[in-house]
Amino acid sequence: MTEFMGELIGTMILIIFGGGVIAGANLKATKAEGNWVLITIAWGLAVAMGVYAVGSVTGAHINPAVTLGFAVVGDFPWAKVPLYITAQMMGAFIGAAIVFFHYLPHFKDTEDQLAIKSIFCTDPAIRSPISNLVSEIIGTFVLVMGLLFIGANEFTDGLNPLIVGLLIVAIGMSLGSTTGYAINPARDLGPRLAHAVLPIPGKGGSDWGYSWIPVAGPAIGGMYGGLFYQAIFQAEFTIWFWIGSAVIAAALLSSMNIELKKVKQA
Repeated sequence: MTEFMGELIGTMILIIFGGGVIAGANLKATKAEGNWVLITIAWGLAVAMGVYAVGSVTGAHINPAVTLGFAVVGDFPWAKVPLYITAQMMGAFIGAAIVFFHYLPHFKDTEDQLAIKSIFCTDPAIRSPISNLVSEIIGTFVLVMGLLFIGANEFTDGLNPLIVGLLIVAIGMSLGSTTGYAINPARDLGPRLAHAVLPIPGKGGSDWGYSWIPVAGPAIGGMYGGLFYQAIFQAEFTIWFWIGSAVIAAALLSSMNIELKKVKQA
């Protein structure tokens, strides 16, 4: 298997399981109308299965934010970044299409357009663009930092993917309820494109006005997670770490000012 096919297949598996559990929880007349705990556990297992499937072939990034985070600290060659991200986006699109075909009879019985869209892409609990961006940055920062922590330890052969899956569960349960924790540009953009082009009954719009947040936030958070680990744990401070720190600080302060103004105006 080539690296391109590995990332495509791994990301496809991620979305089949991850999008599938949301479909089971959101669509009417299924046998699995569920809750947040069900969704977070299934997403963790989805990541673990994707890593088990192609980890030996590609390292199983299955996430452009992870690819960028590893590349920015020199753990992955920049020349391969476009190949990996293209494969991840294609795999996510295909995975979302498979979920659509699997649950096809149930879409017509579901009138809630947001519930349908949530199968394919994320949506904030409270729409506030800068704060939503910060949430995605923080979630992905923790993800990439966690992956680097895990990689610095030795586990019994075959256990690493399960530990990575547990990291995703922890992020979902603790940080995911604000934006639906995309923490992966491919996880959101690929299925959002599928939502836009597939003939889904009663689907409504694809909310392209929000779509930049689950792409930009994870990309920023992933790269800064790598830079932070490199600087703090390996004592390798680069100009990019300081630039990233300034960007993160500006985003945090901007978010705080906006939300505090809302409080004063209420």
